[in-house]
Amino acid sequence: MGLFHHLDLNVRNLEVSEAFYREVLGHLGLRELDRGEGWVSFGEDGSYLTLVQTAEPFLYHGFHRKRIGVNHLAIRAPSREAVDELHAWLRERRLPILYGGPLDQGTEDDPYYAVYFEDPDRFKLEYVYRPHGPAAADARR
Repeated sequence: MGLFHHLDLNVRNLEVSEAFYREVLGHLGLRELDRGEGWVSFGEDGSYLTLVQTAEPFLYHGFHRKRIGVNHLAIRAPSREAVDELHAWLRERRLPILYGGPLDQGTEDDPYYAVYFEDPDRFKLEYVYRPHGPAAADARR
């Protein structure tokens, strides 16, 4: 069981973000778990992501991952091949892929292979294969 229970992500347009996450997370095997007025949750096994419609007074600020707050969300991939498969799937849909495609950032002893992409609000998502455990995030990206 993972440490994190859930993450709530405030979005500019719930309808647009829900369509994006439904497609991407559905492709990764996650499903809609629950919904209510102004929110929807996707996940499995006690961990989930909830998209929440941002209230009107807060919409004008927008999001930027370099500001104080969350930088990105990483989702564990089961293999390098799964990362490559998602990359191809993202390209087919012309979704915004960062850094030119998958990056091999690890070593032979400590592999770290990931593809980075953005949601409709430019929130960075990472799909990462790292079989040997956690490492400090590269917040400079």
